[in-house]
Amino acid sequence: MPTIVPNLDALAGLVGTHLGHSDWVAVSQERVQQFADATGDHQWIHLDVERAKTGPFGGTIAHGYLTLSLGPHLLPQIWRVEGVTMGVNYGTNRVRFMAPVPVGSRLRAGAKLLDVTDVAGGKQVVLEVTFEVEGAAKPSCVAEVIFRYYA
Repeated sequence: MPTIVPNLDALAGLVGTHLGHSDWVAVSQERVQQFADATGDHQWIHLDVERAKTGPFGGTIAHGYLTLSLGPHLLPQIWRVEGVTMGVNYGTNRVRFMAPVPVGSRLRAGAKLLDVTDVAGGKQVVLEVTFEVEGAAKPSCVAEVIFRYYA
């Protein structure tokens, strides 16, 4: 069940709060192939199943940017801001890919609200989004993402 923020004014009271976790999502070879085709990144570590078995990770892994791009799918499972007419992705402050996401694993995201500032017609929020592979010792990706919400 996502954290529901009733309106823009309620955001400030949640700064520093961990908002929760998404459901787990399977990272399939098909998803990795589709991302490779969409981006043109066809590096063998992502696509060549046989060669990757002898590579540094023992199998194919998801692209780092595929992991990050799952944010729009996973974040609505974590939180929702009500009373807005529009929300837009404004960018990132920092992104780190610290561990691989093996194909066949399950991934989820957690989010913490770091900052809220006023912008014309709305609020800008900074979330720390942590992507983790089920059973892994450390996160696969940690990103500070910025959104703008307008009333």
